[in-house]
Amino acid sequence: MSEYNTVKYRTDGRVAVVTIFRPDAMNSFDTELRKELAAALKDAADDGSIRAVVLTAEGRSFSAGADLKEINVDIEEVLQKQYRPIFEQIIGMEKPVIAAVGGSAAGIGMSIALACDLLVMADNAFLLSPFTTISLVPDGGLNWLLVRQLGYRRAFQLSVESERIDATRCVELGLANKAVPADTLQATAREWAQSLAKRAPLSLAATKKVMRLAQDHDWETCFNAEAELQQSLVGCPDNLEGVKAFFEKREPEFKG
Repeated sequence: MSEYNTVKYRTDGRVAVVTIFRPDAMNSFDTELRKELAAALKDAADDGSIRAVVLTAEGRSFSAGADLKEINVDIEEVLQKQYRPIFEQIIGMEKPVIAAVGGSAAGIGMSIALACDLLVMADNAFLLSPFTTISLVPDGGLNWLLVRQLGYRRAFQLSVESERIDATRCVELGLANKAVPADTLQATAREWAQSLAKRAPLSLAATKKVMRLAQDHDWETCFNAEAELQQSLVGCPDNLEGVKAFFEKREPEFKG
């Protein structure tokens, strides 16, 4: 496994905890952090012993977004070559990724948090799309994420007015799953991940795959995908174990 300077990577049983670590820079993204976060997420995706991932950050902020000191760069290339692999790892890995957001998740930090499968926020945390205040467009897929979650008018308003969306409001809007006391954020995320890690990993992977597909495909496509995935799972060892455990009234022991 790689050694990192701007990311901390550790495992806790079947859970990988990936921590963004540039606290002195509000965890803003520079070249090193972009590359190391993509690599750390790949480590988690490739580790067969890991069944769930927590993505979090150290310090007062989940991420302040892009490091504005790097403004003289080819931003299209940076987005395509350095940011995109982060999103592809989160979306493409077969394991659930839980974002644990403390403080603020702004700009592309907000995009990364919302790209995760599940999101838990500290009750004093907020999301912020600040792009219109610096004459830029929301990026990192944020337009796609917000419009599909909120509808065009609400997504447009939150973005162009650069409104701070507090944790309670995020839960109300469906942007986050939970808002918890700040001092319990990390424990809550880890416990949630440990709970998911006990579930059938092939089922989790298939459900993530088809629900991601459902975001921008029609009913027929999703129905066909469900049928194909179900065929691949019925009768597999974990399916048989789950059914057996159900009748024996015990916790199943899934192998994956």
